[in-house]
Amino acid sequence: MSRFRSITVWLEMAALAAVLVVAVPCLAGQNRRNEVPRPPAQSHREQSGHAGQWLRQHRNLPPEQQKRALQNDPQFRSLPPQRQQRYLNQLDRFNRMPPEQQQRVLNRMETWEHLTPQQKDQARQLHSQMQELSPDRREAVRNAVQALRAMPPEARQRQIESDRYKNMFSPHEREMLNNASRLPLAPAGPEQ
Repeated sequence: MSRFRSITVWLEMAALAAVLVVAVPCLAGQNRRNEVPRPPAQSHREQSGHAGQWLRQHRNLPPEQQKRALQNDPQFRSLPPQRQQRYLNQLDRFNRMPPEQQQRVLNRMETWEHLTPQQKDQARQLHSQMQELSPDRREAVRNAVQALRAMPPEARQRQIESDRYKNMFSPHEREMLNNASRLPLAPAGPEQ
């Protein structure tokens, strides 16, 4: 994989990871202000490089040096200006995050990289379903997924099927929780 392909794969995955960070707490756990548009789907072959590798290698450089490294790449310069700007904005957004949040994004990119195409589709569907919920219900489902993240898989299922959850969540919301619990869950951060 070329260096540029690595950079663009990272940037594309970072954008999608940021979407999942907002929408599917089982894969992420940040808040809505970091939401970015979902990038076009990538083939498995394009994702074969290690997710976040370029960023991990350049993470300790000042943001301006990171930008210059990206802007000096001839293939990056050949991209349409709008796409170049999107990548630069994503890099800026990442650099504004506290170090712990950056690490969570990198960890979640790693989790995303290892999902099957079907699991990625399921995550995207969960994102759409979450957006259809009212803000208070979205928050309740998000909090439930956070609680489920701390449990072993068999305990998650028992919790979803419990009378408590049946009283707290609609059948549709419990189905969403069930679907989220079947995805590989990124580990919760220490503050969660």
